[in-house]
Formats: sequence, structure tokens, C-alpha cells
Amino acid sequence: MRKLLLTNLLFLPLALTAQAPQLAPAPQSLLPLSQAGPLGADLFTRSGSTGMVLVVVRGNEVFFQGYGETAPGSGKLPDAKSILRLCSLSKIFATDLLIKLVHDGSLHLDDPLQQFAPTGVHVPTWPGHPITLKDLATHTAGLPREVGRAPRGENEAHFTFPGYNFRWHWLPSQKLRTEPGLDALYSNIGFDFLGDAIQRAAGKPYATLLAERTTTPLGMTETGFTPNTAQCNRLLQGAHNEGACTDTQNSVASAGVYSTADDMALWLKYLLGTGAISQDPTAQAVYIDPHDLVHQSGLDHAGDVSGVGLGWMHLFDNTPSAIVEKTGGGAGFTTYIAISHPSNTAVFVAFTEAAVATHYNVFKATNNMLLQLSSLPQAFDPNPPRRAPARKRAPRRRTAH
Repeated sequence: MRKLLLTNLLFLPLALTAQAPQLAPAPQSLLPLSQAGPLGADLFTRSGSTGMVLVVVRGNEVFFQGYGETAPGSGKLPDAKSILRLCSLSKIFATDLLIKLVHDGSLHLDDPLQQFAPTGVHVPTWPGHPITLKDLATHTAGLPREVGRAPRGENEAHFTFPGYNFRWHWLPSQKLRTEPGLDALYSNIGFDFLGDAIQRAAGKPYATLLAERTTTPLGMTETGFTPNTAQCNRLLQGAHNEGACTDTQNSVASAGVYSTADDMALWLKYLLGTGAISQDPTAQAVYIDPHDLVHQSGLDHAGDVSGVGLGWMHLFDNTPSAIVEKTGGGAGFTTYIAISHPSNTAVFVAFTEAAVATHYNVFKATNNMLLQLSSLPQAFDPNPPRRAPARKRAPRRRTAH
């Protein structure tokens, strides 16, 4: 898969060509995937989660295990058909579609967002630098993380606000916080606009496009935005009431995807390039060297970033411990994908919220598990430094990482 990278990059605009990582050789001896079971049990215990699902893929080999309960007190183990909120892992589905449309010629990474705006809507710019689709996909557009709280009368269910009309009405009044391309600020609203641009370029609803280009070809039959009653009855529940299981098409590109462990095993094979269909490697490539950024905020939940991709973050690039990762969280879930291309191994985990937060960094702990399975030393400290107790605050709706 990776050998195709330089060839495929020739089709991208020259100024926006991604940097192909030089992959180091994998260790000669890898731990068997059966070892993922006890490693996952330790991760689950330390996370304090109500329930957890773990999927590990190496080549065509798949390991799955559920831990804990489907809901507090249910006594039922999560299984491979349990419905999960993927939260911000939705963003890497969006950038996968983005690259597909780039190669179709339907859009380009350097296209300005203005090109896809509704008639009469002005997209704010920095002098001499409009917001481009690449800026949105790399969190460097100068937009805030969110538009703010939903006003009274708007849908407050998770991942249903802001809707299309609201966000495009909101955008013209905004002043960009930084010059696009120079500072990185993790932005959910930026990916909402990216999804709108993808939808307009394709000339069809985003959900239809995702099904046609990704989920149906891969056989991901339970991945989408409109779960039915039977699927909602299988949705994992954390310790707190996180509201309705409902249509999330207002946040298709930023956080709205539902899925299952079975479907995510197919997605991991696609990302590794070991399934019947492989992802174009340019979708996971490095597009920005973090040293070229003036500042970054919100990109390093899983570790120090060595490369910024289209939705993806890279850790330890050009070493045997190289990891390509994406974090997610919200609506009572924490989700994560970590890929080790040198060892041809990928991990997906989804945790549901517990009654008491442990503040254990499950992203870094999952990285350690992936490294152990790859016969490499652990490299991350998942225990945050101790801080003085914070004052209690009013509860807030969670948003995606």
C-alpha cells in the first residue's frame, strides 16, 4: 500500500503535495493478537469505563473483545454488534471522501471554501489568504472549535447542532482568529463546513455519498447517521443519560457517524490496505510539519504530534514506533484509532463513560498497547500530572475531540 504513495501524490496539486513518511522496518517478532485480550482488560480496568469494545487487526487477522456492561447494571457484555457513537472518528471518513473527490477532479485541496458557500454568503478571509479545504481538513482555518451553545429552540441532542442553515448564517459575522495555514486550532465547526463542501462538490447528500463510496463497498452495513429503533436499542450506554439516539446528519463530517465493532474491523483493514479494498495512501499522509506552525492547540491528546494530516495526526514518524492516530469523544463515548504501518497492525477502542472519571489518558494507553503488540517498548505516560482540585462547574454538553 505505502509503495503507491509517491505515484498517487503526482495527481495532487504540486503546492499541496503531502509528505510521504519513510517507514522504518517492523520488529522481526510480533506478539500474537491473542495477547490483546489481557492487555485490553488492563486498559479497561484503568479507564474506569462502564463498557468497552476493542478491535485489533493485523493483516487479515482480526481480534475482538467486549468488556464491562452495555449499560450500568445490565450484566450484558458489549458485543461486535453493539452500536457505538464514533464521535470525531467521523472526521477521517470525511477526509477519505475528500481525497476520493480530489482524484475524481470534483474538487481540489486548495479550493476556497467560498466556492462551496450558499449564494450570497460571504466566507471571512485573512488578507491574501482565503480559507481552503486543506485548511479545514488540517484544523488550520482560523475558525473556533465550536459555534457555541445551541440557542433555545434549537435541537440539543448530541451532534445535531449546528444545522446547515444556522452555521452558514453564523459564519459571515466571524473574524478569523489566525491566518489560515499558520496556526492549528482543533475545530469541529471547520469539519462541518468541510462536509458541506464535499456534499456540494458531489452534488448529492453527504450520507448518500458516504454509503456509495465507502460503507457499501466495504460491507459496513451498520455505519451511518440514521439508526433505526432496533439499532438504538443496541447503543452502548454510559453512566449518565446522554440524550436521544437520533438522526445526526447535521454533523456528518465532524462527529455524527454511528457504527459497530464488526464494521470497524472492515474499516481498519481498509486503512491498513489488507482488505479487498484499500484506502488511497494520500488520505493518511502528512500535509503539515508541526514545526512550520506558529502555534497548535487541541491536536496532541494522544501524544506529541510529528505530522499533521487530513484529520489524522502522526506520532514518531520515520521510526519503528510510528503511529497514525485519530481521537474522538462526546455523548458519553471516548473513541480512538491507532495504526502501526511498520507492524501492519491497527487498533480501535470505544469506551463509555463511568460514574467517576479517572482522568487516565486512554489514548496514550492504547498507543502503548499497540506498541507492545508490535514488540516495541511503551513510550507514553497515560497518567496526567496531579493538579489542585478544580472547583465544581455546571455540567456542559460534551463535544467531539
